[in-house]
Amino acid sequence: MQQVEERQAVRALILTPDRETLLFRLRPPGETRCFWIAPGGGLDHGETIEDGLKRELREELGLVEFRIGALVWRRHHTFDWGARRISQREEYRIVEVARFDPVMTDEVEAQNVVEHRWWPIAELGEVREPLTPLSLPAILARYLAEGAPDPVPPEEVLIDDEPTR
Repeated sequence: MQQVEERQAVRALILTPDRETLLFRLRPPGETRCFWIAPGGGLDHGETIEDGLKRELREELGLVEFRIGALVWRRHHTFDWGARRISQREEYRIVEVARFDPVMTDEVEAQNVVEHRWWPIAELGEVREPLTPLSLPAILARYLAEGAPDPVPPEEVLIDDEPTR
């Protein structure tokens, strides 16, 4: 059985005044399938959620001027990334900013990014490839209609099948 790497992560659900959100289309190492995911990633050792999100958005988007908003979703996802099996606990935070042109400075991260796109939130239900999290359209629609959830919904647990090797 493959050893599982435990890690903490944080992602930004970036919202513009025009009700758009920024997502990355990723292709995992060695795979042909793609999926859409919010910017963010794993925390470095000893890093806080806030510091980790600031670092990730600077590296992935060139975004440095923003305020970290409400926690709206939590997820515990176990998945494969290349040869690694990862068990990742994630927080999803709202970041409200004006639309901007992302500039990725992290070359390692860029290897798996096929594209980025500003999606109108109303069109997220029409995305043909998987969204991460799967309930992203509902999460964002609920936030726009009702504000930050109180309490935050229970942690979503998702375990991808472990491939036979």
